[in-house]
Amino acid sequence: MRAAVLRGVRDMAVVEVPDPEPVGVDPVLVRVGAVGVCGSDVLRYAVGKGYGFPLVLGHEMSGTVVEDSPSGRLRAGDRVAIFPCIPDADDPMTEIGEFTLAERYDYFGSRRDGGLEEYLRVPERNLVPLPAGTSLLAGAMVEPAGVALHAVRKAQVPPNATALVIGAGPIGLLAAQWLRILGVVRVLVSDVDPRKREVASHLGFEVLDATAGPSDELATAATDGRGVDIAVEASGLAVTFLQAVRSAAHRGQVILLGDLRDDVDLPKELVSRILRRELVLRGTWNAVITPRTTNDWEMVVACLGRTLLVDDLVSHVEHLDDAPEVFARLADRGEWSNKTLFAISEEALTERDDALARSLSASLSASAVRS
Repeated sequence: MRAAVLRGVRDMAVVEVPDPEPVGVDPVLVRVGAVGVCGSDVLRYAVGKGYGFPLVLGHEMSGTVVEDSPSGRLRAGDRVAIFPCIPDADDPMTEIGEFTLAERYDYFGSRRDGGLEEYLRVPERNLVPLPAGTSLLAGAMVEPAGVALHAVRKAQVPPNATALVIGAGPIGLLAAQWLRILGVVRVLVSDVDPRKREVASHLGFEVLDATAGPSDELATAATDGRGVDIAVEASGLAVTFLQAVRSAAHRGQVILLGDLRDDVDLPKELVSRILRRELVLRGTWNAVITPRTTNDWEMVVACLGRTLLVDDLVSHVEHLDDAPEVFARLADRGEWSNKTLFAISEEALTERDDALARSLSASLSASAVRS
């Protein structure tokens, strides 16, 4: 089978590799459908932030079951989202379903080969069925949507709540949607990138232009000096971390979703603000697929295409053969992108082509109306 193998820093090639090895409990053969590119993937490619080489990247994955699963819960042909964390059964956190909080676990796309290859063998427990009619491209968005939901679920939503999301990338806009779905009345989204602000506005959010001033000052002004009940830091910068804290109203909640790229110093006045306003700062990490029916991922797949919109977040859908060039472009910021997906299987490629055709048809129709 073919795979995009990262052989070293900025050294990727699409080559033939052996068939995938079984992993975990009750492994099932899955034909990979689509794979999303995470910022952590770009860092592994560009600076070697990972667990060594060679490595096949990709932990945001969908696929099609090739064979019936051992329990019979899944049948050949079923479409699934693939949870990337493979738990260690002997770790105490695994016993309570917190696989990613364990000291020991395996992980597709970082600690072992991931989705940028044609097939994987995945533990049956890690396969979450997609609703009928869900595209493989949308299925690849379940992982980041689950991460965003897991973060937002840390907050308690008060009546008539206002929230601020700093960072209008895919994770930030997924978090903003979850805040709205979970009952936040007013969601402000702040970013410096005009195209990302445009996507946020298209999704119906109140947008703050972070080039006009600090996000906390803009949010405070927008709330008549009160601040927001929930602030979500989704940019991963020290400056936006501090802004998120400063934006919070009395007894506000700050959700730390972005993985910081630089160190942060807490000034005395900010610590005093946390104390005097009785703020709650909550860290969050990954997502959970336990218990059955009420976990993060099953809520994501239940909301896909209904209240949770993911298609508008995708800016590029690429072919596996182009992976070396795509990763080089992403690392060098050679062009604007929001969310990049790879269509791996023929079915996913067909979905991509159909989406492009629909987009072209809509563009031509709009042009005819204007003329």
